[in-house]
Amino acid sequence: QPLTEDALAADVGTLTALGSDTRYEILRLVAASETGVCVCELEPVLGVSQGAVSQALSRLFGAGLVERRKEGRWRYYTATDRAEKLLGVLDETRQ
Repeated sequence: QPLTEDALAADVGTLTALGSDTRYEILRLVAASETGVCVCELEPVLGVSQGAVSQALSRLFGAGLVERRKEGRWRYYTATDRAEKLLGVLDETRQ
């Protein structure tokens, strides 16, 4: 059954959000965390600027792949169920 235009656009947006090495690696790191990850934790691991990490997380958030919560002055990111399922499918098809 064909997708609606909205569903097609949403799927393409999701896949586009994963279309960068940095964003994909960030999503993997966020998904591996049980309590959430803040930008300050990702920056040294990835070797990119805080601005680049924040921009990537914003794109992943816009695509519905991460959720965020604020604690004090920090924002913590967790993977959504959709992100977990997409990563699981990628893992399965790689094997």
